[in-house]
Amino acid sequence: MAAIFTLSHGKDRFLVAPYEIFNMLPPRRRLDEEKLERVLRSLELDGFFDYILSDRKGEKTYCIHMREAGLAFRRQDVRRRRDLIARLLFAGATGLLSAAIGLLLKAILS
Repeated sequence: MAAIFTLSHGKDRFLVAPYEIFNMLPPRRRLDEEKLERVLRSLELDGFFDYILSDRKGEKTYCIHMREAGLAFRRQDVRRRRDLIARLLFAGATGLLSAAIGLLLKAILS
């Protein structure tokens, strides 16, 4: 979804070729066209966007229309990362607090 959102450049409707999507994917996440179709279909079913496969000058092209969830993707991604960082900081703080309490009890009881 991040690749589609980046390729949209904030537009509601846009055209994108499969090779543009492939270029946006990280090297460890290489897909073939069949897998790309399945991923796009599942994102469509999840309500991120609608897409139609068309042919432009003999080349496959996707006509994508972003829905509300697709337009809010960046905001949700930022919120998800912020929540993850908060959880990690909370876990680290409670770990340090429990270690300090353990050392304090060890010093008191020894």
